[in-house]
Amino acid sequence: MEETISLKEIFEVIKKRLTMIIGLIIAAAVLAGLISYFILTPTYESSSQFIVNQTFDQTESDVNVNDIRTNVEMINTYNVIIKSPAILDEVVEELNLPYGTKTLSDKLQVSSEQDSQVVTVTVTDPDAEAATNIANTTVDIFQNKIPDIMNVDNVSVLSQAETLPDQSPVAPKPLLNIAIAIVLGGMIGVGLAFLLEYMDNTVKTEEEIENKLGLPVLGTIPHIDEEDLRSARMASRQQSMGRGDRRATQKKSV
Repeated sequence: MEETISLKEIFEVIKKRLTMIIGLIIAAAVLAGLISYFILTPTYESSSQFIVNQTFDQTESDVNVNDIRTNVEMINTYNVIIKSPAILDEVVEELNLPYGTKTLSDKLQVSSEQDSQVVTVTVTDPDAEAATNIANTTVDIFQNKIPDIMNVDNVSVLSQAETLPDQSPVAPKPLLNIAIAIVLGGMIGVGLAFLLEYMDNTVKTEEEIENKLGLPVLGTIPHIDEEDLRSARMASRQQSMGRGDRRATQKKSV
């Protein structure tokens, strides 16, 4: 027979383990904050743009839609070339970078809007000035070498990368990380609460005995702790003192 759980039982489980759930949420938020602010290294982005246009030996009357479409299709090829060792090896050598082509390629992101002739080269680096230099140098070397590689001359620099005085890092994002940690902490806390409730096979109420064993409950023995015993002793002393006072009053009246 399938077991069902009501909405009331769900809230009871959450209420029962609420302290644990809140503790996990706070711990996850604090951990995410510590990692974001003190462990993760801030990284900066800098972007340079170039445009793929008609070849310089064409007149304006020769330019048509097919030429523009061809230039747009060539962008995919340029995206591959710009991250190839033919370009990046010279970037590493010119800037005297302390890492190789593979690491530099991982720092580069080449993108373009759909049906757009504008290509954006974005560099991510812990040093904002280094990111700017790499982006500009990469586009300059690509522009100088592409005529020899593909026998074309249709790349023009649209805008160069710049380092702003108050440039903010793009990663990490502490507030976003903390928000995600709070959600994950809550999900883990609720899941753990239901797991603990599922693994808890102890009998707590008379109704559970009747449902699980199919037997009627004839009687119950209440649990008495030290506080209950102290309260009972105090009540007994007060009753004894009350009876003694009443006997003394009766003797005086006689």
